[in-house]
Amino acid sequence: MKKSIGAKTILYPAPVLIVGIYDKDGRPNAMTAAWGGICCSSPPCVTVSLRKATYSYKCIVDSGAYTLSIPSEKYVEAADYLGMASGKNADKFKTAGLTPVKSDHVNAPYVKEFPLVLECKLIHTLEIGLHTQFVGEILDIKAEESILAENGLPAIEKLKPIIYATAEKAYFSVGNKIGDAFSIGKGLK
Repeated sequence: MKKSIGAKTILYPAPVLIVGIYDKDGRPNAMTAAWGGICCSSPPCVTVSLRKATYSYKCIVDSGAYTLSIPSEKYVEAADYLGMASGKNADKFKTAGLTPVKSDHVNAPYVKEFPLVLECKLIHTLEIGLHTQFVGEILDIKAEESILAENGLPAIEKLKPIIYATAEKAYFSVGNKIGDAFSIGKGLK
């Protein structure tokens, strides 16, 4: 029997996304966000939702661009820090020991050390309530060769992304493969 626990921000898993932006003075900044994901396949788009109170919010609005860097498990400490400090008061890249790299396609930095990067041009903004959802068209994806599978695309078991559990306020690693999508269910058709 299921028990009602009320309306909460619980959806498993949540990605750990590092939002890269430049401020109005051209200083690189990065923040951790978990409210985001793919939202359209054509054009390829991804969302990230931020509170207006964050320094990064104004940076996205002003620049019209952002990157999403996906950290691997070994960078969990840096990823957590990027979500706790404000870029208004700190050089978060320096403190975390990370390197900002200017994107080739948008006016935003990405994290050099993180193995997967999405370069996004802001195309829609949706005020929802406490958060604003930014929809970015993915103009390019950069991936370290070490995480690519034989098909030339990122392999999740090589990437080793961090996932966030909202209810526990904890980070987890990805588990084992349990089946192939658009295949395992064919026996029920």
